[in-house]
Amino acid sequence: MSQHVAINIKTQAYHSMLGAHYTLHDCTAGYTHLTDEERAATRVLVTAGFRGATGAEMDELPNLALICCVGTGYEGIDVQAALARGIRVSHGAGVNAGAVADHAMALLLSAVRAIPHQDRLTRSGAWNYTETPRPLVSRKKMGIFGMGGIGAALARRAAAFDIEVSYHSRTPKTDLPYAYVASLRELAEASDYLVACVPGGPSTQHAVNAEVLEALGPKGYFFNVGRGSVVDTAALIAALQSGTIKGAGLDVFETEPDVPAELCALENVVLTPHMAGNAPEVQEMAADLIRENITAFNEGRALVSPVPEMRALTPAI
Repeated sequence: MSQHVAINIKTQAYHSMLGAHYTLHDCTAGYTHLTDEERAATRVLVTAGFRGATGAEMDELPNLALICCVGTGYEGIDVQAALARGIRVSHGAGVNAGAVADHAMALLLSAVRAIPHQDRLTRSGAWNYTETPRPLVSRKKMGIFGMGGIGAALARRAAAFDIEVSYHSRTPKTDLPYAYVASLRELAEASDYLVACVPGGPSTQHAVNAEVLEALGPKGYFFNVGRGSVVDTAALIAALQSGTIKGAGLDVFETEPDVPAELCALENVVLTPHMAGNAPEVQEMAADLIRENITAFNEGRALVSPVPEMRALTPAI
């Protein structure tokens, strides 16, 4: 009998790749359309960090036993509610690290070298006789906030650009060759580029605030490929408007998909619609990992990529 799987995200690639192997129920608009039999048969839910699942949503599927998150971040899943119900949770740890690191470097190059502006200028028929020279990207210092898989991949790419890397994270990574900085403010003060690669949640809420941006300084650039909640948006807009920092590149926003009009009006910020990790290769890897986790679950084995809160639990959970 085919495994019944609910999915509450819109990305059609996952619907197609998982639908080829399971009886897939599209729950992007909720669960009310499911019959009682479908609810009872559905033991797996596929979601994403920005969408997640609340305890009330888990209750919509009475026999739910596994939640699979397509990406690394899973802040939208109420893990404690899942634990209380005996539901196991996996995530796509590391599958999108390369794509997000690539995109972070693309934002950096675009912002520092003003590529969007130069593109518009060239298309208008103008040339560079009166353009202000843009600074070098290389021979600078990058501070990475969050040295997980994405941070480590970004550090390797930055090194290839002759950029000196240091970082701040919850704990030092003794296996990596980069300098650890004890506080985010100190990291910003020592950096030309500050890049946030951390997940969302209470521990990182508005970690990049007015004080951190002031420490980054008038020649500094801020980039965010983690979660929008990591930065105080009002403080960032004020810093960009006043020249407290030179510029920014953002792939994530606190109120996404709504982007503040003040950000859209600024020439010194490059904006993309939360698509850093969106690549066909990443989607294929994420779908494969979900299938591996479902297989492990069905066979009573430990999950291949459990979220950290699940790692200390017995395989029975």
